[in-house]
Amino acid sequence: MPGAIPLNHIRNGCWALVTELAAEGPARRRLLDLGLVPGTKVEVIRRSPLGDPIAFNIRGAVIAFRKEEAEQVLVLQVTQ
Repeated sequence: MPGAIPLNHIRNGCWALVTELAAEGPARRRLLDLGLVPGTKVEVIRRSPLGDPIAFNIRGAVIAFRKEEAEQVLVLQVTQ
């Protein structure tokens, strides 16, 4: 999708809308099981001091992903 960027490029405190998943196999299944389906709003809560992992608010749950995992989730930045 044009304009979609990886989730790990969204800044702290910003919201994004999931457009698609680039992951395949078990990694894709895990992301889907965690609620990252197209149309889901995600908030970037915080990053660790070295920037990895990153904590996200997904459907009311705080979930942390490593940069490599978050890079597989393509999103559009939105205002809340």
